[in-house]
Amino acid sequence: MNKPLVAALSALAIAGFGAAPAVAAPSGTTQAGSVQAGVTPAAAAPHTKAPHVKALGFAGTVALSNCSGSVIRFPRSADSDPALVMTNGHCLETGMPGPGEVITGQSSSRSFTLLSSSGSRLGTLRANQVVYSTMTDTDVTIYRLTRTYAQIKSTYGISPLTVADTHPVAGTAIKVVSGYWKRTYSCNIDQFVYELREGDWTFKDSVRYTSACDTIGGTSGSPVVDTATGNVVAVNNTGNEDGERCTVDNPCEVDENGNVTIHQGINYAQETYEIPACFTTGNKLDLNASGCVLPRP
Repeated sequence: MNKPLVAALSALAIAGFGAAPAVAAPSGTTQAGSVQAGVTPAAAAPHTKAPHVKALGFAGTVALSNCSGSVIRFPRSADSDPALVMTNGHCLETGMPGPGEVITGQSSSRSFTLLSSSGSRLGTLRANQVVYSTMTDTDVTIYRLTRTYAQIKSTYGISPLTVADTHPVAGTAIKVVSGYWKRTYSCNIDQFVYELREGDWTFKDSVRYTSACDTIGGTSGSPVVDTATGNVVAVNNTGNEDGERCTVDNPCEVDENGNVTIHQGINYAQETYEIPACFTTGNKLDLNASGCVLPRP
């Protein structure tokens, strides 16, 4: 599911940014690879763009040591709540969670580089906890920071990105915003995948991009933003690089009847609309909350 970032950089030097396979860059010897998106996908029919596209920059995004991420809030979050950062499960600093594994409440001191709208470095944010991390059904890690949203706003003038609590819609114009590379990819949601299988991991109801989102190594964990609303609808995570069937770095699509299809070069993200229901007052995780369907430990 991942090549080390140095491999991605080598590929970039040969092929250039737009053509290199995109795989995540999780560091650490415990990781066999990391689900990360990208390669130049096959052409797909264009979709109609939203009539009023909201201008999007890098404000609210962060760069990790090996991945991308974003400072997020939920519709019911308060300015006084501790801020959260979202990235992929396979970007977890202690190694990728195994199939069926869910991590909650794990101590962390991970740092994140906060970016301005133009992509310049504003400062460093630090986590004190891995609130939630898994690669089962989805591919997400959520960190709790040592600062509140209000404190970040006061110091850096940056507001978090809001995670939408409704299912995304096929055809929606989106941007994948990578804090690691300080680069954005524009395309549309092509359709939704019943199951996406990669190695020993299975992701459910995944987002398939149209071909223009040819993400590369280091874009793992990037927020997928609806360009009309500015809200986060998914988190970027993987793509089929070599045309192999259901192997690491080569996820396959499986439909309700068990039929398997492969789309070499096509990239994917994991929906995030189910996450807000699992967080209550004070941005506290409650996997027993009404409407919360995230996998449990």
